[in-house]
Amino acid sequence: MRFTDILIIGAGAAGLMCAFSAAQRGRSVMLIDHANKPGKKILMSGGGRCNFTNMYTEPSNFLSQNPHFCKSALARYTQWDFIELVGKHAVAYHEKKLGQLFCDNKSSDILGLLLSECEQAKVDLRMDTSVQTIAKVEGGYCLQTSAGPITCQSLVIATGGLSIPTLGATGFGYEVARQFGHQVLPTRAGLVPFTITDQLKALCTELSGTSVDCVASCNGQSFRENLLFTHRGLSGPAILQVSSFWQPGEAIEINLLPEHDAATWLREQQAERPNSELKTLLGEVFTKKMANLLAEQWFESRPMKQYTPAQLDELAERLAHWRLVPAGTEGYRTAEVTLGGVDTREVSSKTLESLKSPGLYFIGEVLDVSGHLGGFNFQWAWASGYAAAQFA
Repeated sequence: MRFTDILIIGAGAAGLMCAFSAAQRGRSVMLIDHANKPGKKILMSGGGRCNFTNMYTEPSNFLSQNPHFCKSALARYTQWDFIELVGKHAVAYHEKKLGQLFCDNKSSDILGLLLSECEQAKVDLRMDTSVQTIAKVEGGYCLQTSAGPITCQSLVIATGGLSIPTLGATGFGYEVARQFGHQVLPTRAGLVPFTITDQLKALCTELSGTSVDCVASCNGQSFRENLLFTHRGLSGPAILQVSSFWQPGEAIEINLLPEHDAATWLREQQAERPNSELKTLLGEVFTKKMANLLAEQWFESRPMKQYTPAQLDELAERLAHWRLVPAGTEGYRTAEVTLGGVDTREVSSKTLESLKSPGLYFIGEVLDVSGHLGGFNFQWAWASGYAAAQFA
């Protein structure tokens, strides 16, 4: 029978952060995970460069049925605190855009600094360790694991959500929450590409690989980023962002001309270049292929002088307010986060401790807190992990 002050299940971003932060307080910490290597999601994040935080992190960048919950942890461990840690380990980084900070080299630089901190703080890290049962006992918890029985005073659940099951994601954390009387809010894929099955499928397939600046909107939320056409539908940062606010059957709206007032721009073009074809003008804003396809499929391309004012308005409406109803999303297979999760109204926002079962803590993605795209989910992992570590 092994004993440790704190047992953390899940060696991802939140679990690693919590482990060394708690060990630095002098607590004995064991960190276990069923996977063969720690931080797999960290390694594949940001296209292999890890978008590890965002300079403009605020509570408004997060989705939760209890929107005030994230404020306390985010205030106590900020993006600047993590940037300081990155600096301490001399990890080179840059701002890509919109406050998004990426490693200059590889995501392994971030995983390396977390593992280095764990090693220095003498965290007992054990991979390939699965949990069979968890029982509440006097003074803490007793777990039956593939490495034998372990007892602990504090048990921290840092097992993440359901996104990207190929990296080992499971619903284990939700099962633990339910076992100890917690409500788990419905989960679904977030920050995920849309699939298209209607007549638009042909357009998406034709334009697969084409990227265009746009404003994508859904349910009162708008994001200006790039849209990417794929063989299956629509992706790119703008689409991933609105996917978290979308519900099946709803329409999304896309403004393909965010730089212009579409109606005014078309009238100006008609006045200045009456003999130019529509597809020629669109070709100056989009790729030639996209301009030709839109001109053919959406509008009959002809010289600008041949369009009536009503037809120009119709063109403007289509370009600035393109409405479409996605068939669905690509699901957890490619989702960056899981929306929903452990109901935060049953967890202390200050300590991250269960209000139902003393000594049990929930951190990171397993909770009903999900960030926008752009480093916010990592910042939630760092902040929630650190917050729990101060009390566990």
